[in-house]
Amino acid sequence: MAQLTDDCFAFGGRLVPVEEALADLRRRLTPLTDVETVPLRKALGRCLAEPLTARLDVPPHDNSAVDGYAVYFDDLPAEGEVRLPLAGRVAAGHTLDGPARRGTAIRIFTGAPMPYGDGDSGPDTVMMQEDCREEDGHVVIPAGIRRGANRRKAGEDVRQGDAILRRGQKLRPQDIGLAAAQGLTELAVHAPLRVAIFSTGDEVRDPPAPLPAGGIYDSNRFTLAALLDGMGCAVTDLGILPDDRQAITDALEKAAGSHDLLITSGGVSGGEEDHVKSAVEALGSLYFWRLAIKPGRPVALGQARGTAFIGLPGNPVAVMVTFLRVARPIIERLSGAEESDPKLFPVLAGFDYKKKQDRREYVRVRLERRGDGQLVAHRFEQDGAGVLSSMVAADGLVELPEEATRIAAGSVVPYLPFSEVGL
Repeated sequence: MAQLTDDCFAFGGRLVPVEEALADLRRRLTPLTDVETVPLRKALGRCLAEPLTARLDVPPHDNSAVDGYAVYFDDLPAEGEVRLPLAGRVAAGHTLDGPARRGTAIRIFTGAPMPYGDGDSGPDTVMMQEDCREEDGHVVIPAGIRRGANRRKAGEDVRQGDAILRRGQKLRPQDIGLAAAQGLTELAVHAPLRVAIFSTGDEVRDPPAPLPAGGIYDSNRFTLAALLDGMGCAVTDLGILPDDRQAITDALEKAAGSHDLLITSGGVSGGEEDHVKSAVEALGSLYFWRLAIKPGRPVALGQARGTAFIGLPGNPVAVMVTFLRVARPIIERLSGAEESDPKLFPVLAGFDYKKKQDRREYVRVRLERRGDGQLVAHRFEQDGAGVLSSMVAADGLVELPEEATRIAAGSVVPYLPFSEVGL
């Protein structure tokens, strides 16, 4: 009797390691998007097309960090108090009329420019108002302040000529604020990557259509669209295609002419009803279609009519995992985004686990902090590739490298928080 297996990864053919596949694709792919200029208010989440160099100092002049009194440090006592006449007042956005002379104090407010003096230098120190008291047009100042206290120097934040934002950087609120501090109103960014998506399968239905016997609602397309929206892509939803090679071929060929990337879910496993693989081969070529990753072995990567193609598995969890670890780096490359591997953090395994050598596995986990402060990752008992609820409940994934075969509870494992991949 033939030996049976319960491992869908056990069938023949070489499984390509994930890093090998990504390295090959990075050599093949170049950024495709055009460059456009957008107002700062529209730049959030976009990828900067050109590096930004500071054209002015920030702050542009020495200014006060607090409300208080601008004085010459050399006029202050080593001990005790000194009584200095108030010789002026300067608020933010204004300057002092005339120089500040030695032996006087200037009332000053946060952000106001430091007064200039009657020689080579001016007041160099600001006393906080809480530490002083006013008497009859004078201010009484105690000893004990250091020279230059509470004075912000020109260029202390940013120096003219500094590189302040990188090409390919995904713009965050603080980046946009930094650009505004340079007097800019708009930035050059990459145009959104145009991505077409569709699902395949005669059993798949769009909600809220009634489900036939054996039917399921399509969750993958909605998951993919949301993931792509989060990456700033311009998504075209082509719906659900039947398990028909010609229909899939026609849809791919039509979409290839007006998109930068095609993504499908389902139909790449190589079964009798899996037609996506053969459709892509008819229109172009497949570079890989079996990766050494679980969940998600059947991942197809190639091109159709010269347009990049990613074929993801049909199981919902496998779709998410392969998108995050395979599709996401490809999308970053194509969209001109800065490429960087997400950070993994060491945590303790709260589970025992066995795996096959030479494939990378991702285990859904939820973190718990023990009484001693250690973070422990707990695995979900129901962890099949179709159990989407486990992705909802999880905090992230434990990444088990290719060489590992057994994980013991209490051992240190690499943990990928969902926040590192935009979730």
